[in-house]
Amino acid sequence: MAIIITDECINCDACVAECPNNAIYEPDQGWSFSDETALKGMVTLPSGKKVDANAENEPVSDEFYFIVTDKCTECKGFHDEPQCAAVCPVDCCIPDENNEETEEQLLSKKTWMHGE
Repeated sequence: MAIIITDECINCDACVAECPNNAIYEPDQGWSFSDETALKGMVTLPSGKKVDANAENEPVSDEFYFIVTDKCTECKGFHDEPQCAAVCPVDCCIPDENNEETEEQLLSKKTWMHGE
């Protein structure tokens, strides 16, 4: 499953640099699939939806840091554990029970984003 940041976030910025997928953004920040990934132009998400990877999307939160679910791989293929959760001083990076994915799905998503 993907990781989410709860509203207990203190906006400390510790998690952002740790994310190998650039899936974590500041409050009120637009984001795109192409941000620090190999994705460019029109792409098909693992869910089958077609999107423009370069398009800027609306922020998920305007109050605290957020993780883009479609870019989160729980650090599979990079680290043994989600790095955002490992460095969070208030333990607000938790599994998103609404977005459960297998390890195979997470590794496939990593390959999709990074072409590796």
